[in-house]
This record gives sequence, C-alpha cells and structure tokens, in this order.
Amino acid sequence: MSLWIIDTDYASLFLAGNQSIIAQVAKHSNTVAITVITVQELFNGWIGRLNNPTQANNLTHLYTKLWETTEFFKAIAILNFDQDAENICQILQHSSNALAKKSIQKDLRIASIALAQNATILTRNYKDFSQIPNLKIENWEE
Repeated sequence: MSLWIIDTDYASLFLAGNQSIIAQVAKHSNTVAITVITVQELFNGWIGRLNNPTQANNLTHLYTKLWETTEFFKAIAILNFDQDAENICQILQHSSNALAKKSIQKDLRIASIALAQNATILTRNYKDFSQIPNLKIENWEE
C-alpha cells in the first residue's frame, strides 16, 4: 500500500475547499498524511495574518480558519521530521548547491520525510521537488 504525503500547497487547497483534492484525500484517507513541516508552514501563515494590523476587522474569519486548520490536523496523520529524515536532508544538502538554497529548505525537509518513509509527494510544485533525486512525485490535479 502506498503512502501519500500532501505538501503544504495541497493542504492549503484542501482547507480552501478544493473538491478535487478533497475527493482524492477521502478516497485514500488511510494512506494520506502531511508532515510536521506543513503544520509549521500553515501555522506561520495564520500567525502572520492574525498579527497583521490591517486584518483587525477580520479576526472572526481568521480565527475560524485557524480553528478549521487545527481540526484538519486532528483528522490526518502527521509525519515527524525524525533522525532518518534529518540524515537524508543533510546528505541532500551536501550533494547539490541547488538543494542547499534557503528558499527550498522546507520542501527539502518534506521530501526527506517522504524518502525516509518511501512515500510519494502530492504537489503541483514540480520545480522544486523534481530537483530531489529518487523522490516520487504526483499531481492529483492533472
């Protein structure tokens, strides 16, 4: 049985109500997960919005969306960035200057978890993820 890891972009699409992604996640619910990196990225996004003074009149909506995100976390498996993932990440960073760039680090961490778990990344971000050797990538939106 395959393990599928939805990246942060896919998780955001799911949370925004993308019916295609929701249907696919429901279809594979026992084998779909996110990573702790996606948890970090989603929380960082909500914290930025909540702390933005221009959003002061939108707090009910923003807190509701944050609450929905925490409910999503309760319903999906979350994979950790463990020692195996960290070892893979360090090897990849040292193997290529492109993979050592700061702009790709969170994607590299997600990919390292996927490689450690022998999982497939679900993403629309082929530009970054395709740079990582031996990483299985699919896009359920195609």
